Amino acid sequence: MAGRSIAKLEEVRSLLGIPATVPLIKADASDAAAMSALVKQAKVIITTVGPYQRYGEVLATACAHEGTDYVDLCGEPAWMAQMIAKLQGPAKASGARIVFSCGFDSIPFDLGVVFLQNEAQKQFHAPATKVNGRVRVMKGGMSGGTIASAIATIEQIARDPALGKTMTDPFALTPGFRGPRQPNGSLAAYDPLAQCWTGPFVMAVINTKNVHRTNALLGHAWGADFTYDERMTCGDGESGKRRAVKMQRLAKLQTLLLWFRPTRALLRNFVLPKPGEGPTLEQRTNGSYDLLFIGETADKKIVKVAVTGDRDPGYGSTAKMISQAALCLAQDVDQSTTGGGVWTPGSAMGTTLIQRLEKYAGLTFKVEI
Repeated sequence: MAGRSIAKLEEVRSLLGIPATVPLIKADASDAAAMSALVKQAKVIITTVGPYQRYGEVLATACAHEGTDYVDLCGEPAWMAQMIAKLQGPAKASGARIVFSCGFDSIPFDLGVVFLQNEAQKQFHAPATKVNGRVRVMKGGMSGGTIASAIATIEQIARDPALGKTMTDPFALTPGFRGPRQPNGSLAAYDPLAQCWTGPFVMAVINTKNVHRTNALLGHAWGADFTYDERMTCGDGESGKRRAVKMQRLAKLQTLLLWFRPTRALLRNFVLPKPGEGPTLEQRTNGSYDLLFIGETADKKIVKVAVTGDRDPGYGSTAKMISQAALCLAQDVDQSTTGGGVWTPGSAMGTTLIQRLEKYAGLTFKVEI
């Protein structure tokens, strides 16, 4: 285990009941020499040190240059776009597999689409050219780290407005490729395939980009005209419509409030959980999520799949997902098979990771009738 404080590492090792024989390494994320020395000793690095745009570049760069595989929990597309441009070349040369977004954003969504596309090929011998991702249930606590990353992103855009285009561009992580116009996920809308009203989903801004990058890295196996839409279900009828409209207005209001520096300071210091803080043990244990994916082929054939998780999304399930992603790279997916580069969970590990998550991480991937 590595970190910037040996005393804190000893405390964590004791709390988790990890044998004292497990070595501890002192290394600060801002120290390039320490990061380089650290990754040379590892086959895979798991890092949860966010916001990554502030603390992540040195470690990711060291892994890319030294040939060490890397997984993180990043949901910061502007930083990811910068790192793809910077690290793709060195990682490809060294053989390192750099895999961002190995938590709730974006494994269940990225792999949910992979699972659906595999099923579409089995049933119809064709990909789904359109997929709707729908969050039916998301039960858990608020993550201080996720909030800190979101606020850091907004502050970065305030300093460099050009980054705002990256946030709204569904193809921000597919350099050199632009697909068709994508659905506007910020609006309330009726989904005839799910037969319910839908509203904005806060994590769609990162998940959609990762799904499109997976398609690109798989050689556009789902088609160059593939579209992906991700939202929350709100129910049917007038009550569902009202809920969807309310969700749309609330999302817009929250975004506007975060643009004001005094509001951000108030939320950061007095209201919202801080980095490292999050749901209680009871909330983590009793949390869950249920996602629906509906795919439609070019000739209008429909396939539906569901992805569920048995813990709080942001902590309980995410901890298991990132661990299994690292183990999948270390034990199941040979480096020579994928080659080095900046990957997504779906493109680097795909079905192999799905099998691991079902066996060890409390996720299920099932076809719905």
